[in-house]
Amino acid sequence: MQLNLTGQTVVVLGAANGIGRAIAEGFVAEGCRVHGFDRDPKPRPLAGAAELRSGDATSYAEVKAFAASCGDVDHVVFTVGAGSGKFGYPFWNLEPSDWPRVLEINLTAAVNAAHAFAPGMAARGRGSLLFLTSVAGQVGSPTDPPYSAAKAGLINFMQCAAKDLAPHGVRANALAPGMVRTDLNESVWAAGQRAIPESKRQTYTAWAEEKIRKIAPLGRWQLPEEFAAMAVFLASEHARNITGQTLNIDGGQVMHA
Repeated sequence: MQLNLTGQTVVVLGAANGIGRAIAEGFVAEGCRVHGFDRDPKPRPLAGAAELRSGDATSYAEVKAFAASCGDVDHVVFTVGAGSGKFGYPFWNLEPSDWPRVLEINLTAAVNAAHAFAPGMAARGRGSLLFLTSVAGQVGSPTDPPYSAAKAGLINFMQCAAKDLAPHGVRANALAPGMVRTDLNESVWAAGQRAIPESKRQTYTAWAEEKIRKIAPLGRWQLPEEFAAMAVFLASEHARNITGQTLNIDGGQVMHA
């Protein structure tokens, strides 16, 4: 399948590691010019035609300045995310003060990106937005309620953006991971282990394998490169009639739930 993305300009926020980095590398492999943005102060350079800059997506001023430096952008991918670092079941294990930063990183930062880039794409009459959400935002996962709520809000905002941008020829969609071996996934394990007696604690590998067996009918990890493959497809003309959708790459987890 020819995706015909060569020469297009793509922005990936959260491009230094994990799924975001895989997506950035996927667009580079398709011949795109990629502008990466990440709060990592010393991010590893991206190979090929990409560049990776340090910045904070929760600062609208920084995101606007970054957008101004990128020129005309064809596609924007938002992959920024963070949890509370605490085990949230029941939800009153957390304090209300644990919520604002999680909402700021997962939801407000995505709104910043949309405000910074979408008007330019709408004016040009083309382009796409893609947001990384989570299955936790669809099934009411109790593990980290602020994170789940933020991702649910992001799905809803994506749908609002899709409706607003459709008359301008711009699409908006979301990708929802299930179990992916990332720093964020490992932090969920760590928070849960701290909440149980030491005698019942598991290694990260044992915990993850048990969870995958329980919640994912396909019974296997999801891989960052799978999100890269879907991201580049959604940016192509083959996906020109796909907008307002949340696509789960989760081994069947949401179906199972």
